[in-house]
Amino acid sequence: MTRLLPEEHEPVSRYIYSLCGVALDQSKAYLLEGRLGSLVEETGSGNFTGLVSRAKADSSRALDRRIVDAITTGESLFFRDTAPFDLLRHKIVPEWIDRQRSGPKRIRIWSAACSTGQEVYSIAILLKELLGDPDRYGIRIMGTDISDAAVARASRGVFNDIDISRGLSGPLREKYFRRTAGGWQISDQIRAMASFQKVNLMQDFSALGRFEIVFCRNVAIYFTERDRGALFARIERALEPEGCLIIGAMESLSGICPQFESKRHLRSVFYQLKTAGAGRPVKS
Repeated sequence: MTRLLPEEHEPVSRYIYSLCGVALDQSKAYLLEGRLGSLVEETGSGNFTGLVSRAKADSSRALDRRIVDAITTGESLFFRDTAPFDLLRHKIVPEWIDRQRSGPKRIRIWSAACSTGQEVYSIAILLKELLGDPDRYGIRIMGTDISDAAVARASRGVFNDIDISRGLSGPLREKYFRRTAGGWQISDQIRAMASFQKVNLMQDFSALGRFEIVFCRNVAIYFTERDRGALFARIERALEPEGCLIIGAMESLSGICPQFESKRHLRSVFYQLKTAGAGRPVKS
C-alpha cells in the first residue's frame, strides 16, 4: 500500500479538514494511510499529494465525495455499547411519555453521524419492542451522515451476513429482517420509522428542526476543541426543553460546553441543558 510521507501529512489533513471538519494530527497518519491508500492506487495518483491535486481539479467533486466516504465511514454495529439503549429503555423514553400524558405525544430522535444506519434501526427496534405501535407516540427517527455512500446504504436498509451478526440477537433478526438476495432487509414497519439525510455537522443544520433526543456518539472526537464547542452549541439549539443528548462513552462535555450538565442513570451518562424545565437560555 502507498505510504504517507511525513511532508504530505499537513497538506493532506488540511484538505480533509476543509471537506468534512475531521482533524487528523500526526498520530492519525495510520488512519490516512489505511483509509485513502487504496484510493491513491485506484486513481493512479502516485501518492497522497497527487490524490489531493486530482480531487481539487475534479469539477464534478466526485473524488471529494469518495475521500469523505473513506475517511468518515467507520465501524458500525447494532446496539453498539448497550448502556445508551438501556438508558432509552428504562429512563429517557418512559419519563418523556409520562410528561406528555396530558397532551399530544411526539418523540423525535436524531442520530447524528449515523454511518450505515445500524444505530437508527437499533433505536427503532428498541422503541417498537418497548412501546408496541410507534404511531401512537408520533415516533420519528432522523439519521444523518456526511457520507453519500453511508446515507444511501442506511436508506436501503440491507445488511450483509457480517453486519447482521454484529450486536443483533437471533430473535430480533428473525423478527425484524428478512433474507433477500442482497443480504438482510429491514422490515417495512421499522424502515417507516426512520428517514435519512446528508448533513455536514460543521455547517448549520437548523432546518432539521428540534428533537427530544439526540445521539451524537464518537464523531466529535475527530474535531478540534473549538469545533466541538461550536457543534454542541448548534445541537443545543436543536434540543427541545428537557431534551436529552447522548454522546460516546469515552467523551465528555466538561470544560467545553458549560450550558450542558451531565446526568447519571445506573452506568449511563446523558446531558441536558442546565436551564431545562425553565425555558431555554436567554441569548445576549
